[in-house]
Parts: sequence; C-alpha cells; structure tokens
Amino acid sequence: MNKLNFNRVLFTALLIFFTGNLIAKENSWIRINQLGYQPNGSKVAVFVSKEQASITHFELVSVASKQVVFKTTAGQRFGAYGPFAMGYRLNFSAFKGKGKFYIKAGGAKSPEFRIDNQVYKGTADFCLQYMRQQRSGYNPFLKDSCHTHDGYTLYGAAAGLPDSTIIDASGGWHDASDYLQYSTTTANATFHLLAAYRDFKNVFADQYDWNGLKGKNNRADIMDEAKWGLDWLVKMHPRKDWMFNQLADDRDHMSMRIPKEDAYYGRGFERPVYFINGEPQQRGKFLNNTKGTSSTAAKFSAAFSLASQLFKGTPQADLYATKSLSAYEYAFIKPGVTQTASVRSPYIYAEDNWVDDMELASAMLIAKDQTAADKAFQYALQEPVTPWLGKDTASHYQWYPFINLGHYELAKQLKDKRRDTIIQFYRNGIEGVWNKAKQNVFYRGIPFIWCSNNLTVSFAIQCLWYSNLTGSKEFDELAQANIDWLFGCNPWGTSMVYGLPEWGDTPVDPHSAFTHIKNYPINGGLVDGPVYTSIYKNLIGIQLNDPDEYAEFQSDLAVYHDDYGDYSTNEPTMDGTASLVYLLAAKEQEGLSGLKSITGDRKTQITQASIPIYQMGAVVKSLNPAEPAVALVFTGDEYAEGLTTVEQILAREKVKAGFFFTGRFYRNPAFTKGIKALQKNNHYLGAHSNNHLLYNDWTNRNQLLVSYDSFNTDLKKNFLAMEDLGIDTRDSKLFIPPYEWWNDSVANWCDWNGLRLFSFTPGTYTNADYTWPEMGNSYQSNAALMNKLKDLAATPGKLNGNILLLHVGTDPRRKEKLYNELPAIIRLLRSKGYAIKRIDELIN
Repeated sequence: MNKLNFNRVLFTALLIFFTGNLIAKENSWIRINQLGYQPNGSKVAVFVSKEQASITHFELVSVASKQVVFKTTAGQRFGAYGPFAMGYRLNFSAFKGKGKFYIKAGGAKSPEFRIDNQVYKGTADFCLQYMRQQRSGYNPFLKDSCHTHDGYTLYGAAAGLPDSTIIDASGGWHDASDYLQYSTTTANATFHLLAAYRDFKNVFADQYDWNGLKGKNNRADIMDEAKWGLDWLVKMHPRKDWMFNQLADDRDHMSMRIPKEDAYYGRGFERPVYFINGEPQQRGKFLNNTKGTSSTAAKFSAAFSLASQLFKGTPQADLYATKSLSAYEYAFIKPGVTQTASVRSPYIYAEDNWVDDMELASAMLIAKDQTAADKAFQYALQEPVTPWLGKDTASHYQWYPFINLGHYELAKQLKDKRRDTIIQFYRNGIEGVWNKAKQNVFYRGIPFIWCSNNLTVSFAIQCLWYSNLTGSKEFDELAQANIDWLFGCNPWGTSMVYGLPEWGDTPVDPHSAFTHIKNYPINGGLVDGPVYTSIYKNLIGIQLNDPDEYAEFQSDLAVYHDDYGDYSTNEPTMDGTASLVYLLAAKEQEGLSGLKSITGDRKTQITQASIPIYQMGAVVKSLNPAEPAVALVFTGDEYAEGLTTVEQILAREKVKAGFFFTGRFYRNPAFTKGIKALQKNNHYLGAHSNNHLLYNDWTNRNQLLVSYDSFNTDLKKNFLAMEDLGIDTRDSKLFIPPYEWWNDSVANWCDWNGLRLFSFTPGTYTNADYTWPEMGNSYQSNAALMNKLKDLAATPGKLNGNILLLHVGTDPRRKEKLYNELPAIIRLLRSKGYAIKRIDELIN
C-alpha cells in the first residue's frame, strides 16, 4: 500500500472511530440502580444505544478522586430491545470498594451512584409511609377520618345475612388510587408485612404509634401496619360462617378525590360489602367467574396463622389463631377461586388459581397439625409452577399473588425428599423466566402486563427464597437485575417507587389524587410499571396530560409514562408496595450481614438512646441521662464574615458542629471556600430553606404564609444548591426552619419529605446574637448573652440535651460578634461536664 492510500485509510478509520464515539455519546445511555450497589453483591449497569455502536471496555470512576478505580471488558453484545438497537451488561461485581462512583463507556457517562453496605438502609420503612397513607377509617397522613359508614351487605342471604344488613367494615387499606378494598390483596399484603418482620426484624424502626401518627409505642412500625390490616380482616371474617371479599366496587371510579365519605352507591355514605358465597356475582352487566370460597379464605387463614405466632403473648394471639382455623374451614365450603366484582367496567382481579393459597394456608398450620404437611404437599403438586412464569402474558391478577408463597413456607419445614421436589418447582419457574431474560440486555423475563412491577418484585423474592433454601448463588444476577429494574436500570432510566431514592429520577406525577389534587407526596408507593404497547393502546379512558418526558424511550414493545393520565403504568398499589417492603427488608438485611462480615462478631457497646423533646412537631431538645451533652448549631443566609473564624476555632477545639445555610448562602461564591472547609472537616451541613421564607405569621402562629407547593419548591432549590457544591444531601435529613419559626403543618411537610425538623432550645438565648443596638430592648450584647449562658450552666444538668444556636455572620450594625466568644463557650460547657456532639449525634 502506498503512503497516500495508507493515509486515506487511516483518516477514514479515525473518522469512523470519532464519529462512532460521537454517535454513541449522543444516542447512548448507561442505566444504573439509582439506590446503589452492595460491595459483595451483583453489580451490573446497562449500556444501551440507538445506534449500532460497539464498545470494548468500560471504566468505573471515583467521584472523590476523579480516578479510574476499575476497568474491564464490556462483555457480550446484546441485540435490539425496546427502543435500543443494542446493549451491553457492564458487570463490575469484582470491584469490592465503597464510595461514590460513575461509569464511562462508549462516550456515555452514567449518573453517580454509591457502593456501600447500607444503600438499602431505611428503604423498607420508607415504603411504609405509603401504607399508612392508604389507611381507611382514620387516615394519619390527612389526620382525618374517611369511609366511616361502611357498609351494607350483598349476597349473604344463604348464610342468614339479608342484603343491606349493616355491618362495621371500616378500616383497612385503600387498594390503590381508588378507594376500593379487597380482602385478597389485604390478606396478601398483611402476610408480606408479617413475614418481613419475622425474617428481618432488625431492619425495622419504631417511629410511629399504632394509629400511624408520629411517636414510639415499643412495637416496630411494620407490626403496627400489619395489625391495621389484621384488624380489618377480623371485621371481614366476623363469624366462622361469614366472610366478605370486597368493600365497594368500581362505582368508586366516578371521580378522583381526597378520601372522605362517598355517596356513589345510592345509600348515603354507606358502601357495599360483598359476601363470599362461592358463586359468580355481578351488580351490573359484568359477571365474574367465581367458582368457590378457597382463594380468599386461604389467604385469610395464612395471615392469621402467622399473626398468631408473631403476636404470641398478646391478647390478640388467641383471636388470630381461632380465625386462622375458621378461615381454613371456610375455604372448604366450596373449593375454587373467588374473584372480585365489577359494575361499570370489565376490569376485575380475575384470579384463576387457588391451590397455591391452600398450600400456604396448610403449611402455616403444620406447627399445630403435622398432617397439614401432607395436605400442603398435595396442593403443591397441583400447581408446581405459578403459570405466568416463563410466559408472555396473563390476565390482570390472574395468577395471584404472582408467586407461590406456600412453596417456601412448606419447604422450610420439610425434612424428606419432598423438600427437594418443592425446591425444584421453584427452580423450574425461575428457569422459565431466565430462558427469556438471558436473551436481552436488561435480563427482562417478566411479561409487560398490567402491574408488571408487582410481578417483578414477587419474582425477585422467589429467587431470594430459592437461594435461601439451597445456598445457591446461581440466579443472584437475575434476581438483582429485577431489583435494579425497579430503581432505574430499565429503558426509561427511572425508579418505579415514588420518592425513592429522593435524589433520583422517580415518579412525580402518578395517577393519584393526593399528588394531582393537593400535590401531596405519596412516598414509597410502587407504581404499576410498564405495559405492552398493545395493552396501552386498547385501554379505556387514558389520555396523557403533559408532554411525554420519556418519549424517546417508548417503543412498540412497552411504554411507561410518568403522567397522571396513564392509570395503566403510573398508579401505585397497596399490595405491590407491601411486597416491596419485604424485598427491601431482605436487601437491607444483606447489607447488615455485610457489615457484620467486616466488623466481625465482636460485641459493640450499647448506649442509651436520647429522649427527644418536641415543640409543635420539631425537636428542641434531646436528653440522654447517661451522657450529658449539647450541640452547637450555626445558621447563615446573607452574612458570613465569621465563617472562617468559626471553622478555625472548632478545628482547634476539636469540636464538630451543625451548619444550616440557605440556598442563596450556598450559591454565594464568596462563601464557597468556607463551606468546603466545613465539609472537609466533617461538620454537619444542612438546609435552612432557599430564600429564608417566613412560613407562618409572627402574631398568629397557626396562620400559614406559604403553601406546601411553595415550601417544597423552595426546599428543593436549597438541596440543589448543596448538591452543586458536592454535598451529599442523602445524609442531610435534619432541617431547621428559617427564622426558627414554624407550626405543626410545617412539621408535617418536613415529615413528608423525609426530614426531621428541629430548632434551638428555648431559653438558651445565644440565638439573639443577630441583634444590634438600634433594636432597643431586643438587643442582647455579648456580655448579656454570656452571663445568661453561665447562669444556665450553673445548675447541674440544666443544659443537658440543649441545642445552642449561633450565626456565622450578622448585620454590620452589630459590632461585637458572639462567635468570637466560641472558645469561652466551649470551655464553659466542658467544665460543667457536657460533651459537645454534632447535632445529628445528639438527636439520633
């Protein structure tokens, strides 16, 4: 080849190379699990492109150091899937480090993500927020009651219950964004919550009372929530010969509204309660295909059996044990499936299987009756594999509850060859999905039917249970791919859980009255998920309200819309969320196990928890009798002339403090150096509102001056300013209100956003360091403030748990600055025996 031809070839090759990279960059994406990854778990991101681009390797880059910490080959090239022409699974499981990272491949860059044992910490409890918000009867989110007149009976005449008999059916959970209530989904949700506590009790906190309001009651919040479901199930099975299948029907769909009382049924505020008689039922032209009493009754029995074990020693235990047996007997009245009823539309929960429910109910009775194992095994043989596994489609809730829970509960208790048989059933189902999943880059083997996310959660749980039963890690990557899908490793790059993670791309406009009418968050709600495009195009009454932000990722295969108008993909469900609670608890437990493997089994010192003192929903003091302590907190908005001085004094005195700044403070380039110094020295950095808004009237504290929308928008801007400086707002859960002035409504808003509201301890006076002489009697000199602090310190224990507030800068008209007295303040506190803790350590 002559030199001229060689140069032409080289030029052409370089042109193709650089053009290819440009195409890849503009038309390629790297999808990740936005929650992050566990160091010892399966860690895979997905590179996808709309072009026929090829990549040979990828790099994992540390956000902190900007250095490549891991580099390896891209692996197998996958073909077209959905909107993409090709893709690669970028497996970095071999990397065991921790920190914050991003991935680079083919000119594309992923969002930043964490690798840490605690990436799932608190996620299960987070999703319980949605369960509490779905409560009927008394709703703790709204702090109001709804549907208190339920209800009047139908179809119970053969059991001596004439139609229109009034019974008490108030309570339970609304099923989704409508306010129907189904026994089958409630029993399944309750079982999942109970099982989550049984299997992973260490991950659950006690932050709420039984009624869903803030406050501890010496019972894990998940058990309070499970009991809420149990209380309603008791009402739906009030006698051994009475059982009800659903409360209300699709006449509920006549309008979207915040739950109150409904007058859609021609009976005032009463709603119909459907008796389980084992026969097809209708209240209009739509006839369901009910064939028996077993499917719902068996779910009742299983939930009550588990409850009787977990509530052992309480007054409820005997009641639940009795109900488990009577519900089990009810299932035998007429063996067969019980479906839900509909009046105005053809959409029902068209459940077609029931032997899986009988297997579960029987397995839960083995402890009381060993012959129940034989019965359970016979039921298992009748449905070895849940029918949708490995298939392309199914009807809505046709194979419910999506996986066979009975297999797991039975296999755990069997000791003979039957155990191996049951385990093989699980494996066969997993392999059916795997045979489809391994053909595409997302390892997607779940059919895109209505509520595909519910199937995704359940399948991941089946993989988890198979691993628990066998010790095999064979399907770990497949299981994790389904979890990753839920949190952003999908074609749309979005999480399917409202508000989780709070820093990520998550649903913001779900099909929910709470968000659409009031702009209230529905934290933790799992939305339905993508559906086949063919299904979407044939559903009744769907019309998008806004331009589709995911338009370039829709395809002929499947669609997902974050739009109120799409009830098929973007409506949260109660039972799906309850199942997700179990899955997230399992992942959090894995993280705790990872921490244990690092720290070993050495015993750790248990310290007594602090006791928070509240004022209008905000912590203003946090007492620990065993360890007297105080916290120093600094706020800033316009002024920061003392920022460097404060930072240097704290460094010299080896004290960690909390700093809470407004968004405009964080954005001020003159303050950046000081903020970076605080961050480097591990002080707590938090939010103080973006524009230093006054939330409520000075003279009438109950009168709000801002709406929730304006509060939320302003708060998000504050956090965005922090993130622009590289501050990880996931660790900034404390919030001090501007002007340190708030009311109960503001406290609720903070709670909705996952924030803990706090303020300075009243009567400590240091917060008056902003005053200047021209303010007259309001002015407090340094000497006056120091004398008052000394007076407080003179009384032993008087300052224990106190939060002292100072400002990093003040109006120039104040010539003396209290922060210059900081060394004296620190010496005073230490001389009186007080430890000086960072604010998050004092409160938590």
